Amino acid sequence: MPPQIVLKSREEERLVRGHPWVYANEILHDPRGLQPGTLVDVVTASGRFVGRGYHNHRSTIRVRLLTTADVPIDEAFFRRRVRSAWALRERVGLTSSCRAVFGEADLLPGLVVDKFGDYLSVQFLTAGIDARRELLVPLLQEVLSPAGIYERDDIPVRKKEGLPLRKGYLTVPFDPLVRIVEHGLPFLVDLAAGNKTGHFLDQRENRAVASIHAAGRTVLDVFCHTGGFGLHALAAGATRVDAIDASAEALDALRRNAELQGVADRITTTVGNAFDALRAIDRDGHRYGLVILDPPAFAKGRSSVPGALRGYKEINLRALRIVEPGGVLVTCSCSHAVTSESFLGVLADAAGDARRTVRILEIRGQPPDHPILVGYEESRYLKCVIAIVE
Repeated sequence: MPPQIVLKSREEERLVRGHPWVYANEILHDPRGLQPGTLVDVVTASGRFVGRGYHNHRSTIRVRLLTTADVPIDEAFFRRRVRSAWALRERVGLTSSCRAVFGEADLLPGLVVDKFGDYLSVQFLTAGIDARRELLVPLLQEVLSPAGIYERDDIPVRKKEGLPLRKGYLTVPFDPLVRIVEHGLPFLVDLAAGNKTGHFLDQRENRAVASIHAAGRTVLDVFCHTGGFGLHALAAGATRVDAIDASAEALDALRRNAELQGVADRITTTVGNAFDALRAIDRDGHRYGLVILDPPAFAKGRSSVPGALRGYKEINLRALRIVEPGGVLVTCSCSHAVTSESFLGVLADAAGDARRTVRILEIRGQPPDHPILVGYEESRYLKCVIAIVE
């Protein structure tokens, strides 16, 4: 039997409602000397079984539950989980380029797998899942049959788990610059050097919907990354796109994608701080028919929410001031700690300060290859508001 983690009285309620994390301050008895990634059973103060997962004494998230059933955690278990995740993508028709495994929301805490055409970009983000990488890589090959796999474990969250940063091939080497097609548009995705796994798949559907409002308009794409929103806008008939990002490397990738799509003459790129750029555009009196804000997560946790809300208000206030009357604002947040209600409140405050009337057309989220686990609000992170500004 695995070692037992005993919870304090009533601390099991959140877990019973579906949350897969056990925090250190919720534990009454925590055995010493467990190696990171060791399987443990979580039980209530009265001894009732709650679930089985892996343990890491180096993390404030002490246990990540794999199951609430008393079943073996072996190769067959992980094969079922990987097959189940992939079956979902097949069922909803997302198999070409998609998030094939979404960590906790696919009941595989710490494992993120993005599929770009015939190739996989993989992250082992926790000690428990990293300890099983030699088991998981063959299973991913068995179930998804990729031509190659690239590891992107060069992100700081691994440090919180006591894990080293690394990246590289998990199969025979291949050209990491992979071509994909999104809504008929070709994109080059750099699995080795792109941000995170190489391309933000979660905004795929939102990019297409936002482009409906682009025809005949000038577009400002802020926090543009490699150009997903802006290039969709050009394909839909935008007259010009001005793209701003702090990363010169991302803008290099954007220009490659623009050339690939034959629209490089209608897009300009600027390396710069988005806050400063928005203030300068406002001050200079430039106006746009469509303004897109797709910033990185301003809040990594609850403690940073107040600062994040101030940041969201600032960029939305500036954006609202530079949208033409009758124009459209597309504004996003990928901070899981910022709720939809808080984000909409920020937008309302910004609209009041900017003295603009805002009518929301759609409030969108993430696509079905980024499922939401009920009881685990961290998996419901993406907000995308599309609004007319008068």
